This record gives sequence, structure tokens and C-alpha cells, in this order.
Amino acid sequence: MTSTTTILFISVFAFAQLTDAVLNTVGSAQTISVTGRLICQGQPARNVLVKMYEDGTIWDSKLDSTKTSNDGTFRVSGSYTKIFTLDPKVNIYHKCNYSGLCSKKVTINIPDYAVASGRGSSTNYDIGTLNLANQFSGETTDCIH
Repeated sequence: MTSTTTILFISVFAFAQLTDAVLNTVGSAQTISVTGRLICQGQPARNVLVKMYEDGTIWDSKLDSTKTSNDGTFRVSGSYTKIFTLDPKVNIYHKCNYSGLCSKKVTINIPDYAVASGRGSSTNYDIGTLNLANQFSGETTDCIH
């Protein structure tokens, strides 16, 4: 890489970091909570990694993560300060009916109406029961999560 390209790359990255920092301090706090139950072929999907992110333009910001309990249930919640409406998503990393080295990744986009204003007031969005043995639109494999 030439020095001009390197300087340009660093400048763009620094500008993106600064813009994100400024916009997230002048915005308003928003809160989201998501629950659900995961199964694999009718059995609770135990110990499945679930992460919730704010879907950013340049990169995503992790709001919370957990693993499913013995009955396959989970709850993730988080707050984020942003000028515009929070755009949350939940990523589920599983190996149901899959023996590859990496995990399958299912992304669930959370609707705007599930986001509450403020840090203390949280609404709950229940994604219901998902059978991870099914094929999901946009399902991918993910080795680094």
C-alpha cells in the first residue's frame, strides 16, 4: 500500500470513529429487550450463543450476549444512545443438524416498535420458538463470533 493510500484509509477510519462517537453522545438513549426459545428437532437447544447488536452503517455495536438455558430460552437486553431509531438485530450461532467446524448463524431483525425510549423503560420483544433444524433465509456459517 502506498503512503497516500494508507493515510487515506486511516483518515476515513478516524472520521468514522469520530462521527460515531459524536452522534452517539448527542442522541437519545433507547432500550431493547428480546426473549425467545430455541429448539433443535423438538428438543431444547441448550447452550446456544445469542448476541444482540445495533446494526450500524459501518460496523455493528454489541449490546448484549448470552447462552440459552437448559430449556432453550434466552433473554438479551441493552441500551444505546443514538440520534436515529435503534436498529437492533439478534444473531443466533448454533450447530443444530450441522457438523461443520464453524457455527450456523441466523439473524433476526427486530422491528422499530420494539425499541423503547430511555434507559429505564424497556419493552420486550418475544421472537417466539424457533426450530433451528429449519433453514432460514439469509442463514450463513460463521467461524469468528
